[in-house]
Amino acid sequence: MSGFFSKLKDKFVGEDISSEIMSETQKDGYVELDADSNSDRSSKITVRPFVLDDFESIKEILDALREGHTIALVNIKPLKDKDLVELKRAINKLKKTCDAIEGDIAGFGDDWIAAVPAFAHIHRGKVEPKKEDINKVTEFSDE
Repeated sequence: MSGFFSKLKDKFVGEDISSEIMSETQKDGYVELDADSNSDRSSKITVRPFVLDDFESIKEILDALREGHTIALVNIKPLKDKDLVELKRAINKLKKTCDAIEGDIAGFGDDWIAAVPAFAHIHRGKVEPKKEDINKVTEFSDE
């Protein structure tokens, strides 16, 4: 196999050995490549918190999502307190990017958004109302 790489190196130097490489590949039946060099780093998933201070800070979040190995947890409270119109623009931009990469986006709590790439899905379970809230509703309906 080491002969294969030396022949490949010679080809880049200028020697034409394509027929020799093809015959060696056909003789062995396969070519072994070292795929482990970057697989550990690229296969890891990162859960990363972000803070949305202004509309411009969304670029970093979008880049991380497009990379495809990052789950973004976004604190939207600073922008929510500052400018609701900019917050709406930022969330729409996040939604469009998630749609484009076939990811998912959902809010949780009042101040957080989770955005994930295509390999993940955000579970949206039923939220059970608190017993106190049910009692308040029935009190109003009895009147």
